[in-house]
Amino acid sequence: MRMVTYRLGQHAARLGVEHDGLIVDVENFGAAMGMELPSTMLEFIDLGAVASDALTGALADSLPEDFVGCSFPSSNAKLLAPIPRPRKNIFGIGLNYTEHVAESARTLDTDKELPQEPVIFSKPPTAVIAWDEPIRHNADKTQQLDWECELAVIIGSRAHHVSEDDALDHVFGYTVINDVSARDCRRQGQWIVSKGQDTFAPMGPAIVTADEIPDPQTLGIRTWVNGVQKQDGNTAYMLFNVRQLIADISTVMTLEPGDIIATGTPAGVGAGHDPQEWMWPGDVVECEVEGIGRLRNPIVKA
Repeated sequence: MRMVTYRLGQHAARLGVEHDGLIVDVENFGAAMGMELPSTMLEFIDLGAVASDALTGALADSLPEDFVGCSFPSSNAKLLAPIPRPRKNIFGIGLNYTEHVAESARTLDTDKELPQEPVIFSKPPTAVIAWDEPIRHNADKTQQLDWECELAVIIGSRAHHVSEDDALDHVFGYTVINDVSARDCRRQGQWIVSKGQDTFAPMGPAIVTADEIPDPQTLGIRTWVNGVQKQDGNTAYMLFNVRQLIADISTVMTLEPGDIIATGTPAGVGAGHDPQEWMWPGDVVECEVEGIGRLRNPIVKA
């Protein structure tokens, strides 16, 4: 399923599922089908596999008349970030593609040696924005605003000391995150000011449930700025794959339903180009992960 969070006009955010060119309101569709389903993404994730199975089955068994009054064309809605307000900081993974390690060492003074364990940082919930919402460029803080297209993993069930073999059993689904980074805002090797500023975590356009992506290590990952392609990678080339990341993080921090892991970016970030390239007000950045969709955001003056 492709799960979205949407808004109609000035109404509150609602949970939807994309189906045959429509957005189907999950709570209202559930009521029409005799099921009690929630109105928000986090509540739906909290219900576990039983909710996903029930909704999948109901959609498969439905008739056209079942959608009357609870669905509408997707063009009528504003898509929000699938999880507009994460409960916790997003887990970011740095230096997780070999060529990105090399370009970072060359241009950002990071270690040229491949990491021997995942490099973990965080982005606060206040950094999250939706498809087509503006990334704010604060010229007083940065002259080096950069892009990083990433596959994001949405945790579906509590994971504590899980094995790599069992790790994917804890995944609810996947989305796209642009790990926007102000390269000149790193502080004594710490990245949160560089990566955690408001609007620095565009997310969306949807969460694709894990049953539709049985192998997250086969996905193309690409970025365009003003229509010019800048990144062209594949999740097959992660240093630490999704299984390994979940297992590693869960040994030191319990992962909970709704937690988000941004799994790192391939080569082709602005800092790695020669000459270096940065995003400026008026630019438009698009990030795409195969099988999930494309995330588009303009850059505006803060």
